Amino acid sequence: MTPIRPELLDELLAGRSSQDALFGPQGLLKQLTGALVERALKAELGHHLDHERATEGRANRRNGHSSKTLQTEQGPVPLAVPRDREGTFEPQLVKKHQTRIPALDEKILALYARGLSARDIQGHLHELYGTEVSPTLISSVTEAVRDEITAWQNRPLDAVYPVVWLDALFVKVRDEGVVKNKAAYLAIALDRDGHKQVLGLWLESSEGAKMWLRILNELRSRGVQDLLIACCDGLKGFPEAIEATFPQAVVQTCVVHQVRHSLNFVGYAERKSVAADLRAIYTAPNEAGASAALAAFEAKWGARFPMIGPSWRANWSRLVPFLAFPAEIRTMVYTTNAIESLNSSLRKVIKTKGHFPSDESAIKLLYLALRNAEKKWQAAPRNWRQIFNQLVIFFGDRLNP
Repeated sequence: MTPIRPELLDELLAGRSSQDALFGPQGLLKQLTGALVERALKAELGHHLDHERATEGRANRRNGHSSKTLQTEQGPVPLAVPRDREGTFEPQLVKKHQTRIPALDEKILALYARGLSARDIQGHLHELYGTEVSPTLISSVTEAVRDEITAWQNRPLDAVYPVVWLDALFVKVRDEGVVKNKAAYLAIALDRDGHKQVLGLWLESSEGAKMWLRILNELRSRGVQDLLIACCDGLKGFPEAIEATFPQAVVQTCVVHQVRHSLNFVGYAERKSVAADLRAIYTAPNEAGASAALAAFEAKWGARFPMIGPSWRANWSRLVPFLAFPAEIRTMVYTTNAIESLNSSLRKVIKTKGHFPSDESAIKLLYLALRNAEKKWQAAPRNWRQIFNQLVIFFGDRLNP
C-alpha cells in the first residue's frame, strides 16, 4: 500500500487541532470519507465510459449527479453520485439503492450479539456516530444471517477431532403462547491444529441422551469419522450415546460435576474439608492411586456421608480415563470447563432478553454470540505440538485417517 504523503496530511490537518475538528459530526474524517467515495465513483464512471467507447463505439456521456446519504461508521455521509446519459452505469463501490456500508452491518450484528435490543442498537449508533437507523432496518440486517446459519450448521466437518466437549444450556422461548425452558445443545471441538471450533448448535424442548444420539449421528453425516476423547456431563445415557456412535472414543465425564454433586450432601461447615479429600482422588498420579484415595475417603467420611462413595464408584469407569494421560492432556479433558466457560458468556448475552419470541430468534442470537466468541479462539495452546505428539503416542494412526 502506498503511504500517504506527509505534505498532503499537513495540508489536510491545517487549522484542525481539536478532536471535534477531526472526528466530530462535520470533522475531517467524515468529510474525507465522502470526498474519497465521490472521487472513486467518478473514476468508476470514467472507466465505464471509456470501456463503452472502446468496445461498443457508444458516445455515452456524463450527466450530472444524484444525491444520496450513505450511513457509515463515521455517521451519515452525503454523496453526489455521478450519472451517465444512457443510464448504463452500475457503480460497484456504492451500488444503486445501497444506503449503508457493510462495516455498519457488522457493527449492528456485533451489538445484537451482545444482547442489545433493536432500540438499544438504534440509540447506540445515533449517540456514537450520529447515524440514524430504524428498528426495521436492524431487524432486516439480523434476519439476513439466516442463510449463513443454515450453511454453517450444515458445513462439512473434519474426519477426526482429538477432543470434543458436549453440553447444553437452557434458554426461555415462547412456544404456543407459553414461555418454556428449552435446551440449546452445543458441541465444541479441538482440531488437529489445536484450534477450537463450534461444530453445531441445536435447540430442543429438553436435554436427553436420545437427542445427543441424534446430534452425534448428524456429526457423522457431516464427515466426522472419529472422536478421540469426548468430554460430557453425567447425564444418564449420555456416555452410551457417544459410544454407540463413536465406539473407539474415550468418554470422560466431568469430574467437577461429580465433585459438585458430592458436596450437595455436605453441610457448609465441613464442605472445605470434604472437598480437599475429594481432590486427592482426581489429582492422584494414576487410577490405582485414585482408587486408594477413594477408599481412604470412604473410611474417613463414609459414615457421615454414605451417598458420596457409592456415587463415585457407580461412575468410576467414566471418571478415571483422564488419569491415563499426561498432565497436559488431563487439564483439557477432566472437566467440561472449556464449554462451561462458553456457556457462561452466552448466559450473559441471553439474560437481557427475558425470553425469546421463537426458536429462530434464539438460534439467531446464540449463533451471533458464538461467532463473536470464536474470534477469540485463533491461537492454539502454546504447547500444542507437545500435546499432539502425546496424542499420537496414545492414539496412533487414528489422528491421520
